[in-house]
Amino acid sequence: MSKAAKELRSRYISRNKKFDYLPDSDRYLSKQVPPSYKFAIIGSGNIGQEHMRVTMMEGRATVHGIYDPNPKSIDQAKSLFSNLAGESAPLTVYQTLQEACHDPEVDALIICTPNYTHIDIVQEAIPSGKHILLEKPMATTLEDAYTIAELAKDYEAVFQIGLQYRYKAIYAEAIHEALERKSIGDVKMINMMEHRMPFLDKVAQWNKFSKYSGGTLVEKCCHYFDLMNLFAQSKPVEVYANGGMDVNFKEFKYQSEQSDIVDNAMVTVRYENGVRASFQLCMFAPMFYEELVVCGDEGRLKVSENEDFLGAPRPRNQFEIILGEGKPSRIATPCYPSYIEESGHGGATYYEHVYFIDNLEKKPTTTAKVTEGLWSVIVGVAAEQSMKSGSPVLIDQMLKEKGLLV
Repeated sequence: MSKAAKELRSRYISRNKKFDYLPDSDRYLSKQVPPSYKFAIIGSGNIGQEHMRVTMMEGRATVHGIYDPNPKSIDQAKSLFSNLAGESAPLTVYQTLQEACHDPEVDALIICTPNYTHIDIVQEAIPSGKHILLEKPMATTLEDAYTIAELAKDYEAVFQIGLQYRYKAIYAEAIHEALERKSIGDVKMINMMEHRMPFLDKVAQWNKFSKYSGGTLVEKCCHYFDLMNLFAQSKPVEVYANGGMDVNFKEFKYQSEQSDIVDNAMVTVRYENGVRASFQLCMFAPMFYEELVVCGDEGRLKVSENEDFLGAPRPRNQFEIILGEGKPSRIATPCYPSYIEESGHGGATYYEHVYFIDNLEKKPTTTAKVTEGLWSVIVGVAAEQSMKSGSPVLIDQMLKEKGLLV
């Protein structure tokens, strides 16, 4: 298409089934461009199916195959794929991990399996040379995260970490204002909050046990530690956390094993450049609520996302930037089209896929690099360690004790 052609070629329109009555020769705005890439999704549970939805919605790739040892996950994913692509569309169901990783028809692997399995799957996937999108957290231990970082260091294909929260509408706007426009001057303080319902059910309930999930502050909070690291633009040097298991799963057992994950915590992080950050988590709230406040030496930025299931209307996303007398202050409602926001994680997973394919096509993006994924795990592990010991954790000292150099 020439630069002069500005028609809105909407993916929503092109994939809307109400236009299926049109012969292909009569499609223009609703024309579907054949996908250029084929993905294999490893792990076809809840998040794997979210990746399937956004892959098909984005349109430049298709899902070629899936692998999951749980038959019910496979059945549900096959049903979803039929709805998205049509009953006659082929979908390969791999019988082994090796088949999924090394299918010559596949361009990229989307790894959506339980956290503790990431290290083994990455070690199988790396020799394939395929592009990789690895869900967060990249690993559950420092040693495994470091091993994955080393494997990916000289990897010639794309290796992207699924820290997609940076693409939620509220955080995309906050990043633009604080880091690109520098509207609030030099960042000095960062405060983040998540209030939400308890961890959802998973196959074998792996997310209720720290040895499988990495602990709540690794499993869930790596998203927020990634954002804190991003806004600080500096290396974290000290972490202090306290928290507890006060409401959720206190009597929950699976195969006679008692759940051990915390459901609330407060974490503070000190950075090398003097920035201070804090994070508050509550996982027994009757809603989903996130908030970020960034204070600079020229102003204050605040964004929030709320889903409380109430009938009273209010914006899901809110944004404010207060700049005093020097510049205009603003209040806004950043958002994406509703069909994108409803596709998962407020639209963040969709844009993660947009930029994953942009990476495949060597276009510039701001997707999370493996080193950034590693640092989000480092902060999470330090927070878990501090919570257990009751003392601050110096990150360099923690890494030296593990024999790791980052």
